[in-house]
Amino acid sequence: MKSRKTIALVMALLMALLTFAGCAPKAEAPAPADAGSSAAAPATEEEEEPAETAYVQGVTDTEIIIANSAATSGAYAPVGVPFLAGLNAYLDKINEAGGIDGRKITFKHIDDEFDPAKGSSALTEFVEDDKVFAIVGHFGTPVVAATVDALKEYGVPSVYFATGIGQLYAENAKTNAEGYNIFPVQPIYTTEGSIMVAYAAGKFDAKKIGIIYTNDDAGMNLESGAVAQINKLDGIEYVEQQVAAGSADVSAAVTSIKNENVDFIIVASIQATMPTIVKELAAQGVNKDCITTYVNTSSAMSEAVVGDIQGKFDVYGLGWVDYTTDIAKASIGDYQEWVAKTSGGEDFSMNAYAQTGWICGTFFVEGLKRVADAGEELTWESYMKALETGGPVQNPFGGKIDYANGARLGTQEMNLSRFVPKDDVNVGGLELVEGLQSIQSLVQ
Repeated sequence: MKSRKTIALVMALLMALLTFAGCAPKAEAPAPADAGSSAAAPATEEEEEPAETAYVQGVTDTEIIIANSAATSGAYAPVGVPFLAGLNAYLDKINEAGGIDGRKITFKHIDDEFDPAKGSSALTEFVEDDKVFAIVGHFGTPVVAATVDALKEYGVPSVYFATGIGQLYAENAKTNAEGYNIFPVQPIYTTEGSIMVAYAAGKFDAKKIGIIYTNDDAGMNLESGAVAQINKLDGIEYVEQQVAAGSADVSAAVTSIKNENVDFIIVASIQATMPTIVKELAAQGVNKDCITTYVNTSSAMSEAVVGDIQGKFDVYGLGWVDYTTDIAKASIGDYQEWVAKTSGGEDFSMNAYAQTGWICGTFFVEGLKRVADAGEELTWESYMKALETGGPVQNPFGGKIDYANGARLGTQEMNLSRFVPKDDVNVGGLELVEGLQSIQSLVQ
């Protein structure tokens, strides 16, 4: 089995052999940013038939091979199984319509059980043995964190990551080492931190922002994005306190933020630590509104804190899907029809994880459509260029993502919900307050 480091050399040698196979080699334009490319062997006068086209790996006249590993057994199967159902549903829809430019999409999958070692092994198999064209729907924080450097080293197009880790973030990627071949869709914590500040300043007119963040990757990425955005705005101050992820006692950090008399508070922590922080703010009589990450924007999290904050302050959470838009209303029926065909009898009609799989497929196929519409040969280079230069890509259940100029920021438009008591109208304990907004629309 060839190592990752030898793939570029093998491709270069293949290029050289193809060039010398004919009498008059065709000049090739240089590939930008170390992206993958392929070439066809030029014909000679003696040849009676045209030489066969040498496609980039994973592409033939009739097929495009893609892959991912995701947990379909173990504790994370309730996420991985519906995610794959949604992705397969979208690919089935495309294939039944004839594929893209006459090519059907073949999807390979390995159950990695949410294990970084198994995920790494699967990636090696996909790229080096199966010779896939792209990795689509790379799944889970542990696996992605363990393999993102390998993805960059391979240079294989990688679309959609089921995680928000900051390792995916790039503002101006020009090379694969910088993440040029990485196309995240879900919110990246770094970007989300910036959007939190945009809401604080643009909607709540905050001039002094308090940030309480955990010392894990999620908390630190949210904090770094928030601070970066504050530094871009005039007249905004901030103070911050770090707490240990999972800590049961955050009283000192809350007291420090309270004593700074801030206008608004960013709770940059996920899951169990967020309720601890919010409850302590309420216990100390803080009356400043808060905002937190989309990971915490759930019925369970609302129920955990809403009784403590009533009459004191509001807690808001971001979201990256919005079913109230015309685009989402038009997309949901299509999704439900096709996921019913793929689900094997399970009901994923309103399953959020299955819907993210559908979103994943949408983004990957959009790049293929753009290459085909331009009449270009499908290569790693042309595919990545199409996603980057063809304009923002529309999320069927959310906002647009713009990959132009090396922007690898994930979701760039998010909505705002308020944690409220459950009732007949707000059955999930969440009330939509603001539709999808970008940083630019909030702070212009």
